[in-house]
Amino acid sequence: MRFNRMGLGALALAASVALGGCIVIEAPDRDMVWAEASPAWTGDRAGEPDRSEAHLAGNTPAQVATNSVLAWGRHDPDAVVLWASGSGISGMPVLLKDNIETADMPTTAGSLALVDNAPGRDAPLVARLREAGAVILGKTNLSEWANIRSSNSTSGWSAVGGLTRNPHALDRNTCGSSSGSGAAVAAGLAPAAIGTETDGSITCPAAINGIVGFKPTVGLVSRTHIVPISHSQDTAGPMTLTVEDAAIVLTVIAGSDPLDPATVEADARKVDYRAALDAGSLRGTRIGVMRWPSGYNAATLAVFETNLQVLRDAGAVLVDITEAPSDEGAMGAAELTVLLTELKVDLNAYLASTRPDQVRTRTLADVIAFNEAEPRELALFGQELFLLAEQTGGLDDPAYIEARATSLRLAGAEGIDKLLREHRVVALIAPTTGPAWTTDVVNGDHYGGAVSTMPAIAGYPHLTVPMGFVRGLPVGMSFIGGQWEDARILSLGYAFEQLTQARRSPTFARTVDVMDETAPLLAPVH
Repeated sequence: MRFNRMGLGALALAASVALGGCIVIEAPDRDMVWAEASPAWTGDRAGEPDRSEAHLAGNTPAQVATNSVLAWGRHDPDAVVLWASGSGISGMPVLLKDNIETADMPTTAGSLALVDNAPGRDAPLVARLREAGAVILGKTNLSEWANIRSSNSTSGWSAVGGLTRNPHALDRNTCGSSSGSGAAVAAGLAPAAIGTETDGSITCPAAINGIVGFKPTVGLVSRTHIVPISHSQDTAGPMTLTVEDAAIVLTVIAGSDPLDPATVEADARKVDYRAALDAGSLRGTRIGVMRWPSGYNAATLAVFETNLQVLRDAGAVLVDITEAPSDEGAMGAAELTVLLTELKVDLNAYLASTRPDQVRTRTLADVIAFNEAEPRELALFGQELFLLAEQTGGLDDPAYIEARATSLRLAGAEGIDKLLREHRVVALIAPTTGPAWTTDVVNGDHYGGAVSTMPAIAGYPHLTVPMGFVRGLPVGMSFIGGQWEDARILSLGYAFEQLTQARRSPTFARTVDVMDETAPLLAPVH
């Protein structure tokens, strides 16, 4: 399988290549020519007809610019798949984050240590998609090892795939770790992708790239044959252009898996999530507004306030919640102990399941040694979290057992459950995060607020839906609910989406500085 290593320098050449069956349009800044479509998918641009055609071969300018797809699957280059948004799963083009195994492509987690990892097996969620008629297009780039290697990483970068860029402004970050999945869907390379989340790795890149992202209840979707971090918090979930399509995908991938004990209740709990969507679900519904999270800039909060009025006008009863329900510092410290301990155990188990002739790193310790010997791996940032994980004492360590109990209690019973009960609300909302920051390979990431940690630790559903823009960069609204309340959260987000229709296609601007609303302000007054 050929991995895409094309950079922006190849853009002019790629743009000049005739794209069979695809419409070519000129970008607003007139600097670049973009395909409206991709080898993966054509259509459903905001405000335009949503009839779609999948052209299953080759790279396009959108892919070259965002560097979001690592590998395209083997398809007939002349094959065309017709699909329309909302029409169902059959024929839907879907990309997969490259920590999810497929029988026909390598699974690298972005690491050169796994570049030959091709055990020839579909993850159960992939098998479900294939059986339902989805078209698996390829693998997306990601923050290497799902962003658990370093606390000073640059999201969207992996040693295998390089840096994924935000299609709304190419010098801006895509967040992580499902960076390529978010950027690819936003760029029009596919209407849907599967991401994975341990804490924020679906919802943050979805919001920052201006699409829908849904982290389901942990245990609703199988994690078998997915490169792991934490069996307590890991889950896969859909990243799509619309809430309806997210519901369609979730209905297919949800279900029990005998190889994943966490999913024992999934078959009994899953419903037809698309059928459960109700555009009128906001009316009369009590929703808690999380006012205490910090880190958001004033512009993001202004967009949020505007959308709160939309919710009120739709009949929602909004309840301000001004204080955190529990000690967030203690919760975060306990979470880190859990993640590092489970990383060593779970990754060692995964590596042991791979083929020794393909993957020579059989343990986390082997991966650490590999990274130290491979200059590209540690050129931009280190592996201090890997080193800490290697020192952990296993699942029987009293420190781990106490940390898991503490984090789960503070996020669940004394966190989300407490808020829902005491304020008599069925969901919580807040800005998902701020707008995308400028990618900084010197200092690493700098986030602008987040609300992902409580639902991540508790294992509860978390949906982000586009709510508007800040200086041309998208921001999203988070909807968070109780365990197994996935259908309700999707329905509330769907109702909000129908009222706002805030998503819009990216412009692939070189930088925010050249956008119409900003460029005049940066020029001198004559």
